[in-house]
Amino acid sequence: MDSGIGLLPTAAAVRRLRPEAELVLSSDPDGMPWGPHTPEDIVTRALIVARAAAAHAPDALIVACNTASVHALPALREALEPGIPVIGTVPAVKPAAAAGGPVAIWATPATTGSAYQKRLIAEHADGVDVTEVPCPGLAEAVQHADTEGIAAAVTAAAALTPADVTAVVLGCTHYELVADHIRQALRTRTDTDPALYGSAPAVAAQALRRIGATPPSAAPAVRVAAPGLTVLCSGRPAALPDAALTYPEGELLRVHPVAAVQAP
Repeated sequence: MDSGIGLLPTAAAVRRLRPEAELVLSSDPDGMPWGPHTPEDIVTRALIVARAAAAHAPDALIVACNTASVHALPALREALEPGIPVIGTVPAVKPAAAAGGPVAIWATPATTGSAYQKRLIAEHADGVDVTEVPCPGLAEAVQHADTEGIAAAVTAAAALTPADVTAVVLGCTHYELVADHIRQALRTRTDTDPALYGSAPAVAAQALRRIGATPPSAAPAVRVAAPGLTVLCSGRPAALPDAALTYPEGELLRVHPVAAVQAP
């Protein structure tokens, strides 16, 4: 679940690890973006999106959204666990800071400078030079596959990124969809060709561990003709949005039929 198509990187990561997995993608285009909403509104919307997915009896719910993980994770776990394990998303500050920095964290304006992000920096990047970089409009541009908007937002964020950074944390799941654009912009701005750190692979692996799935390295090869893919938009059955299909992650999911199934 996510406010929008920021769930694609994690869904694609699950698909790569377990090709046979049946996926339910639940998002909230009616309320997206969630960042400008009050914390109470975010909790309300996240619960609606989560319950729409939970009606399909999944083995686990991945909250593939940084904003929802910050504000709604306790409420989601209270509502769904222990029947459905809930896995949140945390920006990859710890691995990015492991080499000693300097590090930049690209995030939405609502997350940048927040107590949550400050706590992550204090816990996982103590002693490392960290720059918080707000990226106004980037998530919205990615959501709508607005190439001009993406280019403008990425260029502006790159200009705020110190030239000596060695790692950049993508602190919004939407940003992972345009990692190549971000990498190219940073190469023209920085001296170090910094590594990018997203959350999707680690979150997908953690979800599989939580449900006791066979570790990817030990899983047998599986031929899958058409694993299930159910798409819910603000609780309504839907197909993958056209914007999602402009990204490789959306195309990876599209190659199998989409089951627009009414919630039980």
